[in-house]
Amino acid sequence: MFQGNAEEAMHFYTTLIEGSEVVMINQYGPNEVGEEGSVKQAVFSLKGQEFMCIDSNVQHEFTFTPSFSIFLTCDSEEEITDLFSSLMEGGEELMPLADYSFSKKFAWVVDQFGVSWQLNLP
Repeated sequence: MFQGNAEEAMHFYTTLIEGSEVVMINQYGPNEVGEEGSVKQAVFSLKGQEFMCIDSNVQHEFTFTPSFSIFLTCDSEEEITDLFSSLMEGGEELMPLADYSFSKKFAWVVDQFGVSWQLNLP
C-alpha cells in the first residue's frame, strides 16, 4: 500500500529486475474515492512472482516496515551488486552486501519507497 507513488515504484522495480513487468494497472477516475489517476489496484511481476499494490486513498500514520520484505534470489554477482546499488539510491542499508554463513552474498535494504528487500546470491 503506497501513498500516491505505486505506479512510480512498480516501473522502477520492473526496469531494475530482468524478467519483470507491470501486468495490470487500474486507476481511479473522476469523482471516485481516490485521487484521479492514482492506483486503485495494480499487479506487477518480479522474476515471475506477482505482487499486488494500491495507492491508499486514506491518509494513515503507518507505512512499510522491515517485517515485510521482498526476498529476491539473484542469479549472479553482477545482478546482486547492481540491484543493491540501485535500491540503495535514496534508501537505507539494514545489512550490508557481504558474504554470510547462510549465503554467498546477501543484503537487506529499504528502498526509496520504504519497501524492504532481502537480496540473496546462494
